[in-house]
Amino acid sequence: QVQLVESGGGLVQPGGSLRLSCAASGFTFSSYAMSWYRQAPGKERELVARITSAGAVTNYGDSVKGRFTISRDNAKNTVYLQMNSLKPEDTAVYYCKASWVFAYWGQGTQVTVSS
Repeated sequence: QVQLVESGGGLVQPGGSLRLSCAASGFTFSSYAMSWYRQAPGKERELVARITSAGAVTNYGDSVKGRFTISRDNAKNTVYLQMNSLKPEDTAVYYCKASWVFAYWGQGTQVTVSS
Protein backbone atom coordinates (compact mmCIF):
# COMPACT_ATOMS: atom_id res chain seq x y z
CA GLN A 1 0.00 0.00 0.00
CA VAL A 2 1.51 3.27 -1.16
CA GLN A 3 1.58 6.04 1.40
CA LEU A 4 2.99 9.56 1.44
CA VAL A 5 2.51 11.25 4.79
CA GLU A 6 3.36 14.92 5.15
CA SER A 7 4.06 16.54 8.50
CA GLY A 8 5.54 19.70 9.95
CA GLY A 9 2.98 22.25 8.87
CA GLY A 10 1.49 24.82 11.19
CA LEU A 11 1.14 28.49 11.99
CA VAL A 12 4.24 30.67 11.76
CA GLN A 13 4.87 34.40 11.79
CA PRO A 14 6.20 36.20 8.72
CA GLY A 15 9.97 35.80 8.52
CA GLY A 16 9.84 32.51 10.36
CA SER A 17 10.83 29.00 9.30
CA LEU A 18 9.25 25.59 9.02
CA ARG A 19 10.52 22.21 7.95
CA LEU A 20 8.12 19.90 6.20
CA SER A 21 8.67 16.15 5.98
CA CYS A 22 7.10 13.55 3.72
CA ALA A 23 7.52 9.93 4.74
CA ALA A 24 7.04 7.39 1.96
CA SER A 25 6.22 3.70 2.02
CA GLY A 26 4.91 1.01 -0.30
CA PHE A 27 7.12 1.77 -3.29
CA THR A 28 10.81 2.03 -4.22
CA PHE A 29 11.39 5.55 -2.93
CA SER A 30 14.93 5.83 -4.28
CA SER A 31 13.71 5.36 -7.86
CA TYR A 32 11.27 8.25 -7.75
CA ALA A 33 11.75 11.96 -8.24
CA MET A 34 10.04 13.82 -5.41
CA SER A 35 8.30 17.15 -5.50
CA TRP A 36 6.53 19.58 -3.22
CA TYR A 37 3.46 21.39 -4.51
CA ARG A 38 1.19 23.87 -2.82
CA GLN A 39 -2.35 25.09 -3.29
CA ALA A 40 -3.76 28.24 -1.80
CA PRO A 41 -7.52 28.85 -1.55
CA GLY A 42 -8.96 29.77 -4.94
CA LYS A 43 -5.68 29.13 -6.74
CA GLU A 44 -4.28 26.33 -8.85
CA ARG A 45 -1.81 23.86 -7.42
CA GLU A 46 1.72 24.99 -8.18
CA LEU A 47 5.14 23.36 -8.14
CA VAL A 48 7.31 24.52 -5.25
CA ALA A 49 10.38 22.31 -5.57
CA ARG A 50 11.55 19.09 -7.16
CA ILE A 51 14.47 16.75 -6.51
CA THR A 52 15.69 13.88 -8.65
CA SER A 53 15.78 10.30 -7.43
CA ALA A 54 19.41 10.40 -6.23
CA GLY A 55 19.17 13.99 -5.07
CA ALA A 56 21.65 15.32 -7.59
CA VAL A 57 19.39 17.93 -9.18
CA THR A 58 16.91 20.30 -7.61
CA ASN A 59 14.51 22.82 -9.16
CA TYR A 60 12.45 25.56 -7.54
CA GLY A 61 9.51 27.74 -8.36
CA ASP A 62 10.45 31.37 -8.89
CA SER A 63 8.52 32.53 -5.84
CA VAL A 64 10.54 30.37 -3.42
CA LYS A 65 14.05 30.45 -4.91
CA GLY A 66 16.63 31.39 -2.31
CA ARG A 67 14.21 30.78 0.58
CA PHE A 68 13.20 27.11 0.34
CA THR A 69 15.43 24.04 0.12
CA ILE A 70 14.34 20.55 -0.87
CA SER A 71 16.34 17.51 0.24
CA ARG A 72 15.88 13.79 0.63
CA ASP A 73 17.17 10.89 2.65
CA ASN A 74 16.76 7.69 0.65
CA ALA A 75 17.79 5.59 3.65
CA LYS A 76 14.80 6.98 5.56
CA ASN A 77 12.42 7.16 2.57
CA THR A 78 11.78 10.80 3.40
CA VAL A 79 11.83 14.08 1.53
CA TYR A 80 12.08 17.44 3.26
CA LEU A 81 11.25 21.04 2.51
CA GLN A 82 13.08 23.64 4.58
CA MET A 83 11.18 26.91 4.34
CA ASN A 84 12.86 30.10 5.54
CA SER A 85 11.87 33.77 5.41
CA LEU A 86 8.24 32.78 5.14
CA LYS A 87 5.74 35.27 3.75
CA PRO A 88 1.95 35.46 4.08
CA GLU A 89 1.68 34.50 0.41
CA ASP A 90 3.32 31.16 1.25
CA THR A 91 0.12 30.20 3.07
CA ALA A 92 -1.26 27.06 1.41
CA VAL A 93 -1.73 23.34 1.73
CA TYR A 94 1.58 21.69 0.85
CA TYR A 95 1.60 18.32 -0.88
CA CYS A 96 4.41 15.92 -1.69
CA LYS A 97 4.39 13.94 -4.91
CA ALA A 98 6.37 10.95 -6.09
CA SER A 99 6.93 10.64 -9.84
CA TRP A 100 8.36 7.89 -12.02
CA VAL A 101 6.37 5.10 -13.61
CA PHE A 102 3.41 6.19 -11.52
CA ALA A 103 2.55 9.36 -9.65
CA TYR A 104 1.57 9.32 -6.00
CA TRP A 105 0.32 12.20 -3.85
CA GLY A 106 0.20 12.79 -0.14
CA GLN A 107 -2.81 14.16 1.71
CA GLY A 108 -1.26 17.57 2.35
CA THR A 109 -0.26 19.66 5.36
CA GLN A 110 -1.46 23.18 6.07
CA VAL A 111 1.05 26.01 6.33
CA THR A 112 -0.24 29.36 7.55
CA VAL A 113 1.99 32.42 7.66
CA SER A 114 0.36 35.17 9.68
CA SER A 115 1.08 37.60 12.47
